[in-house]
Parts: sequence; C-alpha cells; structure tokens
Amino acid sequence: MTTIDHYFYDESAYDYHDGGYVPLKVADAPTKPLTIPPLLKPDKQTANETWYTLTAQAGETQLLPGEKTKTWGYNGSLLGPIVHYERGKTYHLHLVNHLPELTTFHWHGLAIPGPIEDGGCHAPVYPGQSRDVSFKINQPAAFTWLHAHPCPETAAQVWHGLATGAIVTDQHEAKLPLPRNYGVDDIPLILQDRRFHENNQWDYRADYDPDGVAGPTPMINGTINPYFDVTTQKLRLRFLNGANRREWRLHFDDNRIMTQIAGDLSLLPQPIKLTKLMLTCAERAEVIVDFGDCKPGDVVTLYTDQTPLVQFWIHEFKPNHQELPTKLFDVPNPEVTPGLPIHHVTLDGMDEMVAMNGKKFQMDRIDYTMQKGQVQIWDIYNTNGKPGMIHPYHMHGTTFKVISRDGHAPLPTETGLKDTVAINPGEHVRIKVWFDVAGVFMYHCHIIEHEDGGMMAQLKVIDPADPNKEYPLLNHMDLMMAFAKERGVDMDHLWLGGMDSYKKMGMEM
Repeated sequence: MTTIDHYFYDESAYDYHDGGYVPLKVADAPTKPLTIPPLLKPDKQTANETWYTLTAQAGETQLLPGEKTKTWGYNGSLLGPIVHYERGKTYHLHLVNHLPELTTFHWHGLAIPGPIEDGGCHAPVYPGQSRDVSFKINQPAAFTWLHAHPCPETAAQVWHGLATGAIVTDQHEAKLPLPRNYGVDDIPLILQDRRFHENNQWDYRADYDPDGVAGPTPMINGTINPYFDVTTQKLRLRFLNGANRREWRLHFDDNRIMTQIAGDLSLLPQPIKLTKLMLTCAERAEVIVDFGDCKPGDVVTLYTDQTPLVQFWIHEFKPNHQELPTKLFDVPNPEVTPGLPIHHVTLDGMDEMVAMNGKKFQMDRIDYTMQKGQVQIWDIYNTNGKPGMIHPYHMHGTTFKVISRDGHAPLPTETGLKDTVAINPGEHVRIKVWFDVAGVFMYHCHIIEHEDGGMMAQLKVIDPADPNKEYPLLNHMDLMMAFAKERGVDMDHLWLGGMDSYKKMGMEM
C-alpha cells in the first residue's frame, strides 16, 4: 500500500495565504491531560428507543492560568458530551435552552428530516424554553457532530463553545477489528482555535473577520496544551475540524504513518496510509495510529503546520498484531435517476461579497426542489479566481458521494460518504446527491462566517407520498428581532456578524 506523503488541494489557496491569517502559537500554559468528553447518558432506553436531554448553557471554564473563561456548552460549561447513536434505533431528544439568547441544535451529518429535527435556523429554542424532537437513525457508522445554527449568529455561538461530537455505530463496523474502547484507544479530537483577551476572555466581535474568525491558540477538546497517556499499541483518532475558519494540516513530528479508515459519514472502501492529512472546516477523518515501535517514556507529538497540538505520552502496553482488513466498506453508489439534469451550484466571492449562485441566503426562500429517493448529479463550482479561498461545501440532511474533481477521480481520502467537500478556487467538484428523508434543508460554505454572510441556500425535498406538505419557514427578521429583544437593544443597535455582509452589499436580510 503506497503511503501518501503530501497534502491535497491548491497550496496557493491555503488559509495561511489569507491577508487576515492568524498564525498559531503555543500558549504560555502548562501541559494538561487531554479532556475526553464523557458519553451522554440516556434518560432512559429500551431495545429500540433512547431518550436524551441536551441543555445549552453558559458557564466558566479553566482554560489558562488565572481567571476562568466565560464559555457556553451542552450539559456543561464548554463543548459537551459525545452523543451515541445506533443505526436502526429511534431517539427522542429533549432540547433545553438555558442561554440568554435563542439557539438551535443542528445535527451535522445526520440524515434526519428537516427543518425541525435537523435543527437548522427554522428550529429556534428560545431562552428558558425547550423543544422535543424524535427521529430514527438509518445511516452507516460515522463521526458526526452537533452545533448551534441560528442565522446569522451561527459562527458566534460555535465560537462561544456550542459544538460537540456524535458517534453513529452499526453492526457492520462493530464486526471489524478496530479500536473502540472509548476514552482508552478510541479518542475524539475536536480541533478549534481561540484568541484570549484581557482576563482570559473571548471577544468574538473584536476578532470578527467576514472571511472567518480565527485565534492563535489551539484548543483540542476544549484543552490548551494537552497530552494523552497512550496505554495501547494502537489508537483510533476521530478528528473533527470544529473551527470557524482554520484548516488543519496534520502530521506527527516523527513522520509517523496514520492509516485512515473513515471520512465524514462512512468508512472508506479500504484503508489508506498517509503521513499528512488536511481537514477543512467541518470535515472529519478517522485514523489508526500504531505506536508499536515506541517504548515507555517516549513522546510523539501531533502537529498542524509548525505548531504542536497534542503530545502522546507512551506507557507500557500489550502488543497488538491485529491487521486491518483490506476491504472496509461497500460504499453506496446508486444510479442517477434518468432524465434529471445536472444541478449547478456556485460558491461566490470572499469577505462580505460572499453569495451562492449570485444570491445571498434568505430563510424564507426555497432555492431548489427535488424528490426524496431521486439521485442527481450536482456540480459545485468555486468561482473565486486564483489566488482565492478553498470553500468547504456542506449539505444538511443527506450523504453524498464525490464523483470527480475537474473531471478527475476524487481524492483517496474522500472515497467514502461525505457531507462536506473542499473545493479549490476555479474548481468544479461533482457529487452524487440523494435524500432518504423529506423536508427543507440548507446547503452552504462551512467557513461559518461565510454561511452567516449569505453563502447559503436551501432546498425542499418532497416526499412522493405527501407531495403537498408545507413547511412553515421563519425569516431573518424573526430571529434578528428576537436577538434584539433578548439583548435589550433596538434593531438599529443590534450587531450580528452576518448582518454586515448584507448591509455592505446593500441587501435586506
């Protein structure tokens, strides 16, 4: 098996070429054990159903020496517990908002109905209130996630800390010889970055950049300068790029091989070996790392570019000679529905000038309609000139399959099912799209400030069994007036990051 020893994508478009790029640096703080988020405990469960409660809440977190940082999280002060979903089961979620402002609970990567269950901008939960949703999981094993998604305040709420992981398991994955002892040899790594201001506080407005907010301090699972005690020969690392803007170019200091086994929404067809792995915003990847050549006392460090992220402290472990199978997964690849034309999507602009298909997002506008169960080719085009930006394109409520890049084969790292795909400036990426659930769903750039600024659209997926079903849609003004009331300001003094992008293009939200 050939080892991939380079990053993909257009280097001239990497984020470190941005005029507003914020270089990472090691924080002046001691090393700390990597926080391993607990698994969310069910309120109750049966063989086929599980009940969970998730509460969005404000708190304080000890991130650096000195004052605690004011943060938001789920069922805690920052980020949240990992939610476990099992394919074939039905889940009932009690979603509670203890924040001072409205939020939503978006299940990024889950193929569940929209717009309410999906948790996008049409499903707000107001302060002191709750919402109950139920859905059935019917998709392959994957590492998905939960984050806030109120328009146009998504970026700020994620920056405050409203994000966490969700693991989907199934019977196929459970039979494979993979590490899955959570917290011991199966570890989530949520990659984020922050800037600390006076008294260790975050200040989103001070840091605001319409091309994406970034900070100089890496934060992994909500931990600054983390280390992890390695007590098994092999580790399964589940990477999530949970940053608003930053790309992560991952590698080990000793050029150690990572064997990638999964991407966003499924296992890969077969494992691939690599020493360099790049993730754009919202992408996930699962890798197996073998420390069999290490001895107790060794330290192996994971880097992004030139900045260390996590130290792996090696302890005694039992030898593990178990080999990965050469075949991991049969990736679904349904036939395109005859007669359907290629649907074209453009990702336009940078800064405040971002748009999709030449238009900025409107919450109460349906931009496209397709039928549940149909399979269509979508052509996604990044209209940025060179040098421009890589735009990570994401779709709600579905999985898709990447079929080509400018007519060439997909990257080996994206041969499984995806929900987010990175697109170079001037590049056309074609994907095969199908929906197994009906509803209204958004699709957008996942540089979060870009989606808040209008690089987003939405489609209605029609169920042939109920073709006339209507979905009540909110509009931007509904949410902005709620934010103004919650903050005790009039509309003329309300500031939400995405508002500037509309104002500077002379557009109403």
